[in-house]
Amino acid sequence: MTIRTMQRVIEAIPTSDGAGVKLRRSIGQSPGARLDPFLMLDHFSTENPDDYIAGFPAHPHRGFETVTYMLDGHLRHEDHLGHTGDLRSGGVQWMTAGRGIIHSEMPQQEQGRMRGFQLWINLPAREKMKPAGYRDIQPEEIPAVDLPGGVRVKVIAGTLRVDGGLTPGPIQGITTDPLYLDVALPENARFTHAIPAGHHAFLYVFEGRVNVGPADAPRALGVHAAGVLSEGDAVEVADSAGGGRFILLAARPLREPVVQYGPFVMNTVEEIERAIRDYQDGALTRAPA
Repeated sequence: MTIRTMQRVIEAIPTSDGAGVKLRRSIGQSPGARLDPFLMLDHFSTENPDDYIAGFPAHPHRGFETVTYMLDGHLRHEDHLGHTGDLRSGGVQWMTAGRGIIHSEMPQQEQGRMRGFQLWINLPAREKMKPAGYRDIQPEEIPAVDLPGGVRVKVIAGTLRVDGGLTPGPIQGITTDPLYLDVALPENARFTHAIPAGHHAFLYVFEGRVNVGPADAPRALGVHAAGVLSEGDAVEVADSAGGGRFILLAARPLREPVVQYGPFVMNTVEEIERAIRDYQDGALTRAPA
């Protein structure tokens, strides 16, 4: 088994989105900071309502999937089809924008902690114009597995494979075959997990600090940073100075051209121009004739 090493560190930078929601962006902060098929990772974390209260009013998407994982807080989702959903602490919304969706994500709290992630995952060219859809995953639907040494893993997508045991998460059967784990690593603990050869992978630390890579040559990764992994068969993460918590993401790369204009991600400039026209004339959200 070849343990993956950490090839690159992408420090998250402060930015804002929506109507001024403050967040940190690592993957996707520039075109050169993408990791196929991952387009963007935003981390929001604050107890100041001024940082989040304006939320994300109605806006369009086309061509990719958004995954919102709420660690703390409460968001309400509404879309142009009349669908609504409540995203509460520990829950996940997996939305496929496909050919087009217009939606809003608005805080349902006026005080308290708001903390979580939004991940953008690209869709293959053949799926970019499929009908939009989404799934609200309640906290009780997400398996939480306790491992030796006090390690605790929540399985959002893909399957946790440890010591011959398999724990599937609620999201399965997606073309990019994503793995999405939330790992809490206590002091003096170690976590090892297989990653299919050829899949791109990274982890993002949001509490504490960890060591990434083989035991004889680890690299430290601190809070608010994404560590992009090399090729290999598995990832190994160990505690560094008091424990840490991170999300681990892996997926099959698409190896297709990426052309992005704000909330539209397609394969060519012409497709982006069409998306803009479709949004302007209302065709973005209409089913094809």
